[in-house]
Amino acid sequence: QVQLAESGGGSVQVGGSLRLSCAASGSFQSGYCMGWFRQAPGKEREGVATIDVADNIAYADSVKGRFTISKDKANNFLYLQMDRLKPEDTAMYYCVCSGTYCYRDRLGLEHEYRYWGQGTQVNVSS
Repeated sequence: QVQLAESGGGSVQVGGSLRLSCAASGSFQSGYCMGWFRQAPGKEREGVATIDVADNIAYADSVKGRFTISKDKANNFLYLQMDRLKPEDTAMYYCVCSGTYCYRDRLGLEHEYRYWGQGTQVNVSS
């Protein structure tokens, strides 16, 4: 089992920044794909950014150029730096992990990520 714990969410005004963190523990292996998904009220969950064992990164078109995903391999942390935030970025953000070694240069689908954190809420107000 892999445990994922997100932190760093909060409220920010349009144009502001937030940095989300995700601590992975348990049977986590550095070769797993990891990423961030989000779900806004009344909308389906969507992939935001993912990174694989070779540090291949994929972003949703809506966040390209504004969000940056990174990982601290030594300490099993995943980050999402979110800049120039917009009201449409308001959502619950989930840290995800494939649970298997993977090479992936695309976001991947929900079912391809076995482990999910509890989520951290991001609110962007105008």
